[in-house]
Amino acid sequence: MKVAALGESRPGERRVALVPEVVARLRAEGWEVVIEAGAGEEAAFGDDDYADAGASILPAGSSLGADVDVVVQVNPPTLEVVERIPEGATVLSFLQPAGSVEALRLLGEKRATVFSFDRVPRISRAQSVDALSSQATVTGYRAALAAAKHLGKFFPMFMTAAGTVPPAKVLVIGAGVAGLQAIATARRLGALVRGYDVRPAAAEEVASLGATFVGLGVSAEGAGGYARELSEEELARQRAGLAEEVANSDVVITTAAVPGKKAPVIVTADMVKAMRPGSVIVDVAADAGGNCELTVPGTAVRAGGTSIVGISNPPATMPTHASYLYARNVANFLQLLATDGTLSPDWHDEILRSSCVLRSGASVDPSMAALLGLPVDDELGIGAATGESA
Repeated sequence: MKVAALGESRPGERRVALVPEVVARLRAEGWEVVIEAGAGEEAAFGDDDYADAGASILPAGSSLGADVDVVVQVNPPTLEVVERIPEGATVLSFLQPAGSVEALRLLGEKRATVFSFDRVPRISRAQSVDALSSQATVTGYRAALAAAKHLGKFFPMFMTAAGTVPPAKVLVIGAGVAGLQAIATARRLGALVRGYDVRPAAAEEVASLGATFVGLGVSAEGAGGYARELSEEELARQRAGLAEEVANSDVVITTAAVPGKKAPVIVTADMVKAMRPGSVIVDVAADAGGNCELTVPGTAVRAGGTSIVGISNPPATMPTHASYLYARNVANFLQLLATDGTLSPDWHDEILRSSCVLRSGASVDPSMAALLGLPVDDELGIGAATGESA
């Protein structure tokens, strides 16, 4: 079996799908590993490191051999990359199917089998392959650090000869993996932290980190542990309840997402206007439209006296450890695909069934099949699946 990890072309992307430590593990499990030259440089992994771990180095931009069984990347493959992928290969990445129509059409024509980490189910057995969660951990950590960087105050309380400095008040909206990590990091930095989520089940997790849960009486528990999309009436009630919380906070970190949908606008321009001068909003949902009405992806803007930081692709800002976590998810997923030295996916496995987008060129989603002009794989009968953005 041969797996190839290619470089990333998304602007600002610094992660890589495999790291040398995981290459050594894969080699021990019987895989041949190919790494595109320079693929790991931005994450501090050189070609020599990969070669020492047992990988072959592929010249950048060159065609993959017909004997490559699996191609792994972080982001969806570009059309140029798809052209390099051999007929019948298996592809694994954060594919984001709705935004990768042309690439999927071409992969279908090549009879490729495609899996996307976006679609991994939220079940206990899938935790080791849950790349959404591993990358969200990085996102939450970076969000808290970004808030501390932009806030002109200390996070912790200080008692000094010049007087006592009170701790910063931090509100985290959305208590998924990213939100909980933001809460934990802000707490470690010494802030007073409050957490809010539309899922009542999140209250216990927020409290376990030493933060106070904000209950607004708006519940939107969705399938698979995700939040469902709120109605306009529920959004209005949510915003009314959050207005005071936002106004009383030095920092607001927003992490709310609805799978497959535009991020909900939770913090309005009027809420921003009511915040104290010097306050900071860090919006990690910026790439999905933003939880703050005034967010601009990839930059920090000022509105009155408040800084609004729209973080774009947060895991790429911490590429070494983000790549390390992602590569482990990839290796664990490859174990599900291979048995006794051959690719032999067990299509009764819920993880593989749910994360599959194409199987031998056929779409598992009838609506996507019509869009792509590809045949439907009736045997799997999965339908559309979604997950949080990375």
